Amino acid sequence: MNLSEYFENTKGRGVLATADAEGKVDAAVYASPHILDGELVAFIMRDRLTHHNLQSNPHAAYLFMEDGPGYKGVRLFLTKIREEKDSVLLFSIRRKEYDESDEQRGPLFLVVFRVDKILPLIGAGSS
Repeated sequence: MNLSEYFENTKGRGVLATADAEGKVDAAVYASPHILDGELVAFIMRDRLTHHNLQSNPHAAYLFMEDGPGYKGVRLFLTKIREEKDSVLLFSIRRKEYDESDEQRGPLFLVVFRVDKILPLIGAGSS
């Protein structure tokens, strides 16, 4: 599956699920990922619970549900490989315009993941 084409051409909403080292889970609404290449995706996040969980457990799952009738979309199984704080790359790919109130909300992190597996939203698929 070409993730870049898929997310460029598909509208919907997503949820990023993480767990801390003790297995306490969190799920948070996230925009579609930034595609860095065929096997790497990134999310921009603040230093909140999702980011905190990724400091002790690099595994995450991203569920994306397409707009429209029925249940169509994808599930991405991810492993964090690196992160950058307030980096040039982060600001170059950021979709949202800079707002002065952003500084008051704290630093931004670009968290980069390897895509380990892609499955359809419903069913096991063939991956």
